[in-house]
Amino acid sequence: MPTEAEVRKALRQVKDPELNLDLVVLGLIYDIKIDGGRVDVTMSLTSPGCPVAGQLLDEARAAVEGVPGVESAEVELTFTPPWTPERIPAVVRAALGI
Repeated sequence: MPTEAEVRKALRQVKDPELNLDLVVLGLIYDIKIDGGRVDVTMSLTSPGCPVAGQLLDEARAAVEGVPGVESAEVELTFTPPWTPERIPAVVRAALGI
């Protein structure tokens, strides 16, 4: 059975093309549920009008499906609560000048 740590590590491979930071560091991963070989991820985007939303969702799903033990993965998009830069760790925000 996959672990949350393995799923998060896989999601770190998916980067926002505008900021060039991964989904985990950006704080876009809101929830990960694992039930045997099924993994459900709830994530957000930095903007509801993100032009690469579909691409990011597909890349996130593919990354999770690549984790050993994952039989199926679903990635759900949410904007509740809305994403804000405060979800990025303070040290990364400082490096970005945010």
